[in-house]
Amino acid sequence: MITITDLSLSFGERVIFDKISLAVKPKDKIGVVGKNGAGKTTLFKMIMGEFSPDNGSIVIPNGKSIGYLEQNLTLAGERSVMEETLTIFKQVREIETHMAAIEQELEHREDYESEAYHQLLAKHAEMANSLEIHGSSSLEAQAAKILHGLGFKFEDFSRYVNEFSGGWQMRIVLAKLLLSQPDYILLDEPTNHLDIESIIWLEKFLVDYPGAVMLISHDKQFLDAVTNVTVEIEREQIQYYKANYSTYLDMRLERQEKLMSSFKNQQRVILEKERTIARFMAKATKTKLAQSMQKKLDKIDRIELDEFDLSAMNVRFLVAERSGQVVLDAKDLIKNYGKIEVLSRIDLKMERGDRLAFIGQNGQGKTTLAKIIVGDIPVSAGHINLGHNVRIGYYSQNQSEKLDPKLTVLETMEQNSPLEMRTKLRGILGAFLFSGQDVDKKVSVLSGGEKARLALAVMLLRPFNFLIMDEPTNHLDLISKDVLKNALMDYEGSLIIVSHDRDFLAGLTNRTIEFRDKKLYDYPGDVNYFLEKRELDNMRQVEISTSSKKPESDEMAEDVKIQKKISYEERRTRMRAVQKAENEIERIEKEIAKIETEMQNPDFFQASGSNLTMQKYKQFKEQLETAFENWEIAHRQLEEMES
Repeated sequence: MITITDLSLSFGERVIFDKISLAVKPKDKIGVVGKNGAGKTTLFKMIMGEFSPDNGSIVIPNGKSIGYLEQNLTLAGERSVMEETLTIFKQVREIETHMAAIEQELEHREDYESEAYHQLLAKHAEMANSLEIHGSSSLEAQAAKILHGLGFKFEDFSRYVNEFSGGWQMRIVLAKLLLSQPDYILLDEPTNHLDIESIIWLEKFLVDYPGAVMLISHDKQFLDAVTNVTVEIEREQIQYYKANYSTYLDMRLERQEKLMSSFKNQQRVILEKERTIARFMAKATKTKLAQSMQKKLDKIDRIELDEFDLSAMNVRFLVAERSGQVVLDAKDLIKNYGKIEVLSRIDLKMERGDRLAFIGQNGQGKTTLAKIIVGDIPVSAGHINLGHNVRIGYYSQNQSEKLDPKLTVLETMEQNSPLEMRTKLRGILGAFLFSGQDVDKKVSVLSGGEKARLALAVMLLRPFNFLIMDEPTNHLDLISKDVLKNALMDYEGSLIIVSHDRDFLAGLTNRTIEFRDKKLYDYPGDVNYFLEKRELDNMRQVEISTSSKKPESDEMAEDVKIQKKISYEERRTRMRAVQKAENEIERIEKEIAKIETEMQNPDFFQASGSNLTMQKYKQFKEQLETAFENWEIAHRQLEEMES
């Protein structure tokens, strides 16, 4: 159990933690929540030893390992994805190499009674035992399963790491962490770079994980699925709730109501005492009594109300001059990336005041179309025209990454501000919760949420009549999401929002555009109307669904049913092939384990038949490699069919 006791930490005059205590039990699944900048990431870094507390202690049990996934990491080097992933098993690979060298030497030695020979046998037995503990014979298969779960295809395994974006490199780092199987896993915003299929896979992995998990996330559904404990950080303190996120919200509201009641009662008592003291102070005969009463009053432990819900962003987007009636008109638009067609002859028209939600699976072209509209990438064919006097404000998925890390918060605003807004910069930053010395922080030291808030603040410096926002809630805390939504509700211009967050989208738009099979499907309502029409329960079903548009005739419907039946049978056949390959791997691994157990016997290499056994051992090793190849082929075929 990790034990945190009376821990305090300050950065200059800013107090982060004030005598906090927390116990993390071996199988806990803890969600760490709180406003951006409250100290969630700092808590993780203290557990990892990157920050030292001013006072108090963090005790980690001897021999227990901790794995930590930070928000932003990049990988260097020219290894392939699989090679980089398997570096987590560097020690295992070194043992295997050394063990192979010992086996080769034992085959050629005949000094069976010598001390050196027995030392070699003992060393070999020790290494074999170590490899058995690590499950070394299936490391590559384990790595392949986790990489596949996180969204990598088999053909990606041999690609170099530096060919992938930062988000995909984060998936490799996460794969290495999960493969290492630490006793305690700390995850800081693990879902930011994952698609919905990978998020669902990670949820199941973490729920079934035998060790403890602590995670920071702004994804309500993810927190509810994984956690059974919620730790809230606020006002330099932590509150512990034995509940998932949704239940925690109810419990927190109940606690706040009780706190408010106690606060009002205490304030009434204090006010009465202060009035009495004031009356007594006016009388010379009762001055000493008044002073005594004041001393007692000063010693009262006064109840402080939470400011969690009170200090939130105050956002208002400026609106430019009125645009023409038609804001956007796209016809027969095609977008290809090489031989891959993403959008196929789509049409999209927006009029002034239209508010669109772009939804659908990852890779269906939502961000691509947003970038085409703002002019970041060209179309392959077709026409796209913006209306008269349209002024676009664009917030991209990686908007916060475009901030200059060398500048301070205030310098960032000054660099992006028109002259007439210069006097308002500190006020705008205050609305985004950057006050006092916060404006002098370098961008490089800001948390992911603070960078997102700063990037949004920059957008407020200039007026636009057409806002396009691609996943604007990434990195924002849950309260900031609500405040941003309220600001967009009040925004009077035209709007496109790319998002998978149902709570955020609900009631925000008047049209929902589903991206599916390279086409656009237009629904005249918000996301809830769309889900009702599609007969879907939630956004996850949208993002994992690969079904095509419903057929309009009975004949077409029957064809689809037949096709589905064939696809189902084929999928079942391929799944059986995968299972058969896995069973074969398991059988061979057991045979190898038996021989390795025999090899641990000091008399093994002296016994008759040992050479024959070693030949079988090599054959099983070769068979294992073939079995892995067969498993990869079967798995790839299944994946290709499903995609």
